[in-house]
Amino acid sequence: MRRLIRHRAAAALLVAAATTAGCGSDTTTGTPTTPTVTTPRTTETFTGTINTNNAHTYPFVSGAGTLTVTLNSVAPDSAIALGISIGTWNGTSCTVGTGLFNDTAIQGSTITGQVTTFGNLCARVYDGAGQVVAQTTYMITVIHP
Repeated sequence: MRRLIRHRAAAALLVAAATTAGCGSDTTTGTPTTPTVTTPRTTETFTGTINTNNAHTYPFVSGAGTLTVTLNSVAPDSAIALGISIGTWNGTSCTVGTGLFNDTAIQGSTITGQVTTFGNLCARVYDGAGQVVAQTTYMITVIHP
């Protein structure tokens, strides 16, 4: 009988200790910090030569986030306007969304879009303003998640 009483007393102490351990008072000082999640960014550079009424498409894979396409250089005349756009790549063609293009981009121009999910996208360079009268070289940079 004594053994039974000792076991019950020990069990009661464990239950009491477990319950009071949860009732303690923790004091938090300072301002809680919000974790920062950074999506890795990828920079891709594409170059080419374009002729009158010509276009080039560059497929790439992107995650969700902000995407930019910049027309870095146009030569031999940096004042020639080219078209640049962002679209969805289906394996064969590039379908450009509303507002994701600039038909009269000059050297240094950038277009920006929001990608909502991981997917196949594309950047296009084309003679959008009809200003290409001779071979023109260009370089674009695509920065995406």
